[in-house]
Amino acid sequence: MNSSQADKITRALNQFRIEIPSWGFSNTGTRFGKFLQAAAATTTEEKFSDAGQVHLLTGVCPTIALHVLWDFPHGIESVDDIRKFSAEYGVRAGSINPNLFQDQEYKYGSFGNPDPEVRARAFEHTRDSIKIATNLGSRDIALWFADGSNYPGTAHIRQRKRWFEELLVAAHGELRAGQRLLIEYKPFEPAFYHTDIADWGMALHLARTAGPQARVLVDTGHHYASQNIEQIVAWLLSEQRLGGFHFNDRRYADDDLTLGSIDPYQVFRIFHEILFYEWEKGEQTDIAFMIDQSHNLKGKMEAMIQTVNMAQELYCKAALVDYPQLAGAQQSCDLVRAESVLQDAFATDVRPVMREWRRSKGLPEDPMETFRLNGYLERITRERSARNAGSVSSYA
Repeated sequence: MNSSQADKITRALNQFRIEIPSWGFSNTGTRFGKFLQAAAATTTEEKFSDAGQVHLLTGVCPTIALHVLWDFPHGIESVDDIRKFSAEYGVRAGSINPNLFQDQEYKYGSFGNPDPEVRARAFEHTRDSIKIATNLGSRDIALWFADGSNYPGTAHIRQRKRWFEELLVAAHGELRAGQRLLIEYKPFEPAFYHTDIADWGMALHLARTAGPQARVLVDTGHHYASQNIEQIVAWLLSEQRLGGFHFNDRRYADDDLTLGSIDPYQVFRIFHEILFYEWEKGEQTDIAFMIDQSHNLKGKMEAMIQTVNMAQELYCKAALVDYPQLAGAQQSCDLVRAESVLQDAFATDVRPVMREWRRSKGLPEDPMETFRLNGYLERITRERSARNAGSVSSYA
């Protein structure tokens, strides 16, 4: 590796930040149940403690995504507690995630529910979530809707689209300057016949309809098998509507596996499209990199550290793509040379420079090994095991 490549990796590491989710530290599972972990976080404060530990070891996770129903037991009155946890554990409140899918009244939808009272309550919860974000200085409000139907003929699809348009316009009107609505999409599950926001096209339409501060959020698990996600990313970049990601990996559907565990080259290609766009524009994009995973078999802390490390590594590899050479090869239709530019970057071992960068920042060269030796896991296991043994809590 030459000095120019090392400099590119160092610059990439200096600018890369990724947000970790509070729910990634608690007991999660599937529709069939969950396996409890003795060290899983059982309170919001414990989630902040775990997130602070990950940031302490990696140096690139200064914010924690928060879920309104799970992390704000007293609604907006919980804001003072969040501020206290943030100051104590060294991580700020990041994206605010409303819950429009868990309560029983959302059985037939939230923004798309035929009952106007349910739609009104869903909007009120969204408005309260925006107020929470404002009070905490959080920029992004991430919206995912489980709305849809399971059987043909059971839902008025066009009418539900109109309700979504109306309520997202109203939600956009509640934003303060600088805040953003991030609209997520998913093709199926829990709705298995039709989903109201099933793909990037509908999410883009709704973002445009909502207003200039709305963007599309891409969850890498929310696509059909073999779908070209980086192409979607490129299209959203060209429309200047890509707001952020929920990073995870999958083998079949929305598996929520750790990032890069199945297809690291896909994540590399996504980062490449973003960095290629930035190279052409000559400026860094304003995209929120966030993790959304379910660590129901791997240890919570280890899975999060592993994912952050993988995200850094793949971002650094993408930063090594020789864009002048790539652009020339594309223009001349030199297919082999263009493809090789990407493959050469992906094949480069960036870990030595990553270790050197960590040393320069006073961070452990190997965050995972340091975590396994520093005693944190043993301590939280002792403190939380009794509570987790008797846990019957929900997905959160």
